[in-house]
Amino acid sequence: MTRIIMRGCNGKMGQTISALAAEDQEVEIAAGIDLWDDGHNPYPVFETLELCDVEADCIIDFSQAARVEELLDYCCREKMPCVLCTTGLSEAQLQKVEETSKETAILRSANMSLGINLLLQLIKKAANVLAPAGFDIEIVEKHHKLKLDAPSGTALALADSVNEELGGGYEYVFDRSARREKRPRKEIGISAVRGGTIVGDHDVIFAGADEVVTFSHTAYSKGVFGKGALQAAKFLAGRPAGMYDMSNVIEAVLS
Repeated sequence: MTRIIMRGCNGKMGQTISALAAEDQEVEIAAGIDLWDDGHNPYPVFETLELCDVEADCIIDFSQAARVEELLDYCCREKMPCVLCTTGLSEAQLQKVEETSKETAILRSANMSLGINLLLQLIKKAANVLAPAGFDIEIVEKHHKLKLDAPSGTALALADSVNEELGGGYEYVFDRSARREKRPRKEIGISAVRGGTIVGDHDVIFAGADEVVTFSHTAYSKGVFGKGALQAAKFLAGRPAGMYDMSNVIEAVLS
């Protein structure tokens, strides 16, 4: 049984993970951390980690980037493994994440979905076969109209996965409206669609002469990210200090 502290427990993802954990016999939400609580959670909720006196094996963090330093200080001091899901971290914060990983296990990923992280591995294999054969690479991502950033972090992670596999020589292009020229071979086009309540849709397109290969992933609810976070917590509990990501979780599942 993996005992988890859910930081940001009253947010949408915190509540999603709490509901999923209640149905998973391998995990338990031992405590929650949030600035407010109305008593509806089946576990104790504390305003800060410093006030939490409940023993646990791992923290899942879905809170705010502005509060990540205090989380990392706590994890470093208590040697507490952490699944870090909060996005929008600054370069200074990312550096502190790296430093903290020398003291305890930290798992950080651009997307917690198991499906997306398997896709990251599959498109590397496809790129090695198709790019040398002259296939062009395009990424199209779709999200709800309330999403603030574009392109999505996941779209960039998909592009990075391909680019790194191909030696890093590809340019990312987000807008072609200001130029009139043929598409260069070594570019990855990244397009963003915003509308409605789309949870998350990503297509990686390899377009060649007379054939197209498309890898697609669709998230129908935030539950896919919650399931991935719980799987990550199970994996991370008891691991030695170091920086991990969802590819390590995938490898553990496949082994």
